[in-house]
Amino acid sequence: MEPIMKKLVLLPTAFAVSMMFAACSTTPTTTTQLDQARADFSVAQSNPSVAANAPLEFKAAADALDRANAAAAKKESLNEIDKLAYVAKQKIATAQEAAKAKQAEADVANAARQRDEIRLQARTAEANQARMSAERAKSQADQAKADADAARAQADAAANSARDEAARNAALQQQLADLQAKQTERGIVITLSDVLFNVDRAELSAEGMRTAQKVADVLMQEPQSVVLVEGFTDSTGTASHNLELSQRRAESVRNALIGLGVPAGKIATRGYGEAYPVASNGDAGSRQLNRRVEIVLSQNGAPIANRR
Repeated sequence: MEPIMKKLVLLPTAFAVSMMFAACSTTPTTTTQLDQARADFSVAQSNPSVAANAPLEFKAAADALDRANAAAAKKESLNEIDKLAYVAKQKIATAQEAAKAKQAEADVANAARQRDEIRLQARTAEANQARMSAERAKSQADQAKADADAARAQADAAANSARDEAARNAALQQQLADLQAKQTERGIVITLSDVLFNVDRAELSAEGMRTAQKVADVLMQEPQSVVLVEGFTDSTGTASHNLELSQRRAESVRNALIGLGVPAGKIATRGYGEAYPVASNGDAGSRQLNRRVEIVLSQNGAPIANRR
């Protein structure tokens, strides 16, 4: 009997009582009702949900089965044993149903939590998507504004550049008008009269230097222009003297322009002496018109055509 008792300490009270009854009696008293109650209890006991979700109901069922087992051990009447076994069966069934109900409630609550979690995740995803869409829209708006600002700035710059160019052209045209420049097929021609030189000399007078400054200002605004300085005299004197004087006067103008900042490489000179008169040389006024220096400015860097 010792091994049996060691096993009984590990079993629930109701089952231990029934085993003790079996061990202590050679003819144990039991009924079909009690056997079913014991079987139902064993099933409930093997389900952890019953003890977890209906602990009070399960204890009441165990106590009821203990009373039925005790009645069987005392060999009470079968009616009493069946009565107590029926009560135990009912309490076991109650414990199982209570456990099912609690488990169902737990499942519903868990499903609700999962549903809420899914909804929260969906709302979070929607919020994130909305935020990303808003950020993209803002970025696109910022880019559009930046593009518009850049286009406006570019338009303003172009307008300012056009105004500046127009102002420069107007100023240049006024300077050319002041110098009485003429447009010819060879280019723009500026004529320096004889009065800008000392008599029979090549050096520019003070007035001549002031005129050279105006010419230099024009040339500095036309960096692509090529310049040809041409000297002329009247028919008074020898041809060789006149040719030499016209060349020296052309060189004098060239040197003055270089001294005023015009690049030397873009200025060429040529003396023609008494050739190519613009008046008859028949009187003093006509001869004075022939004594001149002409400055020819090419257009757009084109070469200056030879005189015909």
